[in-house]
Amino acid sequence: MGTKKARAVVVGGSIAGVSCAHALTLAGWDVVVLEKSCAPPSGSPTGAGLSLDPQTCQLIESWLPHPDLLLQTTLHLSIDQDQATDSEKKISWTLTRDESFNFRAAHWADLHDLLYKPLAPDIFLWGHHFLSFHMAQDKAYVIVEAKNLKTGETVEIVGDLLIAADGCMSEIRRSFLPDLQLRYTGYSAWRGVLDFSGDENSETIIGIRKAYPELGKCLYFDLAHGSHCVLYELPNKRLNWIWYLNQPEPELKGNSVTMKVRKDMIRKMHEEAEKLFWERVVLVGDAAHPTSPHGIRSTNMSIMDAGILGQCLKKWGPENMDSALNEFQSIRLPVVSKQVLHSRRMGRIKQGLPLDDRRSFDPRMATPEECVELQQKYMPFFRQVPFLTDST
Repeated sequence: MGTKKARAVVVGGSIAGVSCAHALTLAGWDVVVLEKSCAPPSGSPTGAGLSLDPQTCQLIESWLPHPDLLLQTTLHLSIDQDQATDSEKKISWTLTRDESFNFRAAHWADLHDLLYKPLAPDIFLWGHHFLSFHMAQDKAYVIVEAKNLKTGETVEIVGDLLIAADGCMSEIRRSFLPDLQLRYTGYSAWRGVLDFSGDENSETIIGIRKAYPELGKCLYFDLAHGSHCVLYELPNKRLNWIWYLNQPEPELKGNSVTMKVRKDMIRKMHEEAEKLFWERVVLVGDAAHPTSPHGIRSTNMSIMDAGILGQCLKKWGPENMDSALNEFQSIRLPVVSKQVLHSRRMGRIKQGLPLDDRRSFDPRMATPEECVELQQKYMPFFRQVPFLTDST
């Protein structure tokens, strides 16, 4: 008789969750994904643009039946350009430009669809809202409770490992840090995707292309006083845009996605983890490290988390899960901590907020040396993040 496969319960069916499903399936695990949405978002117009780095693209391609599928559903971004606009004088000028950027632009729904379709459909429990989890009395497995939103029934799913892929407002993380307050980032942001198919010759699109002539191959960050925006093209005649506006913290505080982490919070998290037998719970993606979007890291970090977690679990096997998770943390923590802090720093620079080691950034007076730090390529581990320390 064959050995029974270990089972992972993944909470969250977005990009991080489907990536974990791929990585752990390849590692020989059974996977169950709980997602409160009632159906996969195939063909959905909702969602935003994503920028994928080359290493993330390689990992995604390894999960697909045909690697060229990713190339067919994304656009190549070869240029990273930061520029400034003076709306009063109606002029723009380039602050810094990198022509070796080599990212790919994808729409969230397209990427989700691409990752979801190769997976067995019975992996997913759509319309199931995570409620709670606890350990079995012998501490050998974890029991997850979820509510079937269609029937109202509560179901139990038993697994050897619980993976929190439930985003920046993670309910699972909250069980370890119930009093955590998210940090306001100093701006409000509006974002969207403009579908201009069939409208290419409109005055609006002509005007946008005049202001941003290299759309289709360039990631634009446009800085102005108290505001900045991001613009890049997506496949199928769509424009991804984000507009940031510096302003005091609004009354609605729950949508901030960046945590201000303190040493006492980390200590408390470890204490709570010991009570709940942390060795059978792991956080990935925004549930583990919500980050400012200025470093375009969130999706890339989520997918890398999944890929490296799968490799560690395959290397050590279910019987050595503590070793697998310890190695996963030893590989990922140095990377994501530096990337989160660097993204936060980039955000403060582009917002013109003060930093301890440099004056507040003003595009009108910035020197070339001050502008260089705006480039994405200075993100720690930009070209290569480490995988397993020992692949044997």
